[in-house]
Amino acid sequence: MSSEHTTSQHAPRNWWGPLWPIGEALRFLTVIPVPGLPPMTAEAIPRAIPYFPVAGLALGALLVAVGWMAGALWNETVRAIALVVVWGMLTAGLHLDGLSDTFDGVMSWRSRERKLEIMRDSRIGVMGALALAAVLGLKATFLATAGDAWIVAAALAPVLGRWADVYGIVRFPPAREGGLGRAFQSQLRPGDFVIASGTTLILALALGGARGLAALAIVWLVTHLLGRWWTRDLGGLTGDTYGALCEIAEVVVLATLTASIPVHLVGR
Repeated sequence: MSSEHTTSQHAPRNWWGPLWPIGEALRFLTVIPVPGLPPMTAEAIPRAIPYFPVAGLALGALLVAVGWMAGALWNETVRAIALVVVWGMLTAGLHLDGLSDTFDGVMSWRSRERKLEIMRDSRIGVMGALALAAVLGLKATFLATAGDAWIVAAALAPVLGRWADVYGIVRFPPAREGGLGRAFQSQLRPGDFVIASGTTLILALALGGARGLAALAIVWLVTHLLGRWWTRDLGGLTGDTYGALCEIAEVVVLATLTASIPVHLVGR
């Protein structure tokens, strides 16, 4: 029996077929069990980048289900806190960790090299803790005061947050040689950003209407400005800054979709 035949017998079966990059995006970005995928490899993850917003949609759907159950048992405040807690748990705090590391570094006002060293440190500092408190507190507050809009907000925020990651990867240079950003950017294909952006645009319009499109536009603006700031300070973006972009974009979406804006200015 040939070694190739033996290897193929023991190779995990791919149940996803050509849709395996979507499963890879779910596995990389969340703790949601994803059966039927081959072992994760560094080469496979960049192929999943165009489908990060789809993984965000799956996360949003789970959050809506959690919100419905919590709302049936308790009030809006408890529902909002439950959503924020489950949100962090389903992502294993991946982006929250990047948020705290980023603000510990960029708000240290040190040299570029020292900022990058601080971001590598697993310990959390004052600015990182403040950023975490601000993001978690704002998410809970917006969701608690959203009324019926919480459903669209919880469903759409993870989508646009992960699109912000894709924009950061595509638009800005990596800060480190051999880092996560460098590995991602070097393997991107020309159409990957088009796929991610087209999917996000459709979902923003379908789920949020005019407000969804407004949220996408504001997310782009905020992500672009943050990316320019951090590129100037750090020489590029890192895995930590991608996490920070995602978390801040999610807050922007919640703020936009729950704001009290006259209907004649922005649709429901």
